[in-house]
Amino acid sequence: MKIEVLGPGCAKCVKLHEHTLQAVANLGLAAEVEKVSDIVAMTKMGMWATPGLAIDGKVVSQGKLLSVPEVEAVLKSHAPQDR
Repeated sequence: MKIEVLGPGCAKCVKLHEHTLQAVANLGLAAEVEKVSDIVAMTKMGMWATPGLAIDGKVVSQGKLLSVPEVEAVLKSHAPQDR
């Protein structure tokens, strides 16, 4: 699973990255977490409001700072079924 935290580096984007790392650790997922701050890359993904979260190249949240439990719920719903 590849998880991308999308945002230019604002405080909410930094916090979402922290929440995402915590959620991945809490769930024990084998996932790659990457921070994407390139505006062109974000818009190509269909991202228009930051912060955002993408899983395997698909934007699953944008314009909202998700809490750790909210990130966990999103990750669980997108986790491979053969975990």
